[in-house]
Order: sequence, then C-alpha cells, then structure tokens
Amino acid sequence: MKLSLLSILLGLGMGLPQVYGLTRPAQLAAAARKFPRNLAVGVVLMLLGTAWFVWLVNREPIADFSAFKPYMMAAFVAVGVGSCIFVQDFLAVRGLAVLLLLLGKLMVDTGRPHLGESPFVLVIQAWAYGFVILGIWLTITPWRLRDILNWATATESRTRLLSGLRLAFATFVLILGVTAFRAM
Repeated sequence: MKLSLLSILLGLGMGLPQVYGLTRPAQLAAAARKFPRNLAVGVVLMLLGTAWFVWLVNREPIADFSAFKPYMMAAFVAVGVGSCIFVQDFLAVRGLAVLLLLLGKLMVDTGRPHLGESPFVLVIQAWAYGFVILGIWLTITPWRLRDILNWATATESRTRLLSGLRLAFATFVLILGVTAFRAM
C-alpha cells in the first residue's frame, strides 16, 4: 500500500466519527460507553484481527518453521475463536487492541521506506508506535478503556472538544496524504 493512500484512509477513518461527535455528542457518548462490553462488536473485531494476523503469518516466509506453519495458523485461529467463546469480558476492547497492534505494524511497514523523503513520515510512525503501546496496554488492562471513555464522554462539551481535537489531527493526516505523501 502506498503511504499516501494509507494516510488518506487513516484520516478519513479517524475523522468521520469525529464529525458525528461534533454534531451529536450525546449519541456518540452513549455508543462509546457501550463499546467496551459490546459482545457483538467484540466478536467482529476479534475475528477480523484473527483473520488479519493469520493472513500475515501465511504471507511470512518462515523457513525454520515452514513445516509447523499450518499448525501454527490453526492454533492462532483456535485462540481467536476461543477468545470469542471463553473470554467474552471486554472482548471488544481486546479485539480493538489486536487491531491496533496490526494497524501499527501496517503503518510502520508502509512508512519505513520513506523516512528519509519527508520529515512528516515521522507523524505516521509516531502514531503507529502510539497504537502499539495502546494496544499492549489495553491487552493487559482492558477495563481502562471503559474508564477513559467514561471520562472523555462525561459532558457534551468535553465530547465536542475531544472530537474537535481528533478531527483536527485526522484532517492534518488527510492533508499529508494528499500533499506531502502524494508521490509516496
């Protein structure tokens, strides 16, 4: 994937929910507070993360473990599906954590070849490492997201303010994709 396309997709993906948060903060707050314990969303996120991870493992040339690769992939699928069945508490947060880790990998891998071309690539790289740290932290303490979301959505004005800040960053990333990363 090209860095410009990734940056545009990240900007749009982050920005669109923020527009909703600015126009309808009460509805966004209600949905955000339900997210950590939403089992249906958790199953979708966990299965999506499992499929993405298994796809990456399948593409990886692991010469030393090539004989075990089918068994490893089966075990990873079993862990992902088993999590949906046996670890349902905060499953949405756990699934989000897996996706954050994988998205961080995609962002780092996409931006790494262009590090010398523009200093703005460091924005994507730093954001990716932030996703990785957040993914690790949420894997260890998934209930913290519930606490953060409750704080962030405590009042409509706070919801609007934080949505506005996130929208500004998303717009910046989108503009980078259209301008500074255009040839990358």
